[in-house]
Amino acid sequence: MLKIDDFYRVLQVDPAAEPEVIRAAYRALARKYHPDVSGGSDDRMVPINRAWAVLANPVMRAAYDRGRGALAARPPVAAPHETHGTSIPSERPPGRPSGTVLTFGRYEGWSLGQLAQHDPDFLEWFARAPIGRAYRAEIDVLLAARGKARTGSSESPRTHGPPRR
Repeated sequence: MLKIDDFYRVLQVDPAAEPEVIRAAYRALARKYHPDVSGGSDDRMVPINRAWAVLANPVMRAAYDRGRGALAARPPVAAPHETHGTSIPSERPPGRPSGTVLTFGRYEGWSLGQLAQHDPDFLEWFARAPIGRAYRAEIDVLLAARGKARTGSSESPRTHGPPRR
């Protein structure tokens, strides 16, 4: 039987994601799973690179989306990352909502507080991604409450190097 990966699930992004979100997700996964990084492997990078090759090219992405529509009646195929502890979230977020509720992406309908409890690593990445920078101040408060480091916001004063002009 032919196994067809859902490239959006491999890169952990919504099919309607903007190109910069897809690029940021690819880079984050590549930094995490690259064979030259401790804990990385070729087995994880091959599907990530294959997904990036298709979704980064607008023409190939459009063709993939058309073909993907024909397969919509089939059950989804699990992406390789799902067998290693990282998965697409369930439809119902855990706990009570607290803070801003996201209206897009893989955590649509989740509040930032629920996200901090469920996946703080994703929350750190989200604050650095172009689409999540608007939420950086709220994310910093949530991560500080959980004992995590700040996201590296530009509001912090520079303590090294020559002064900027």
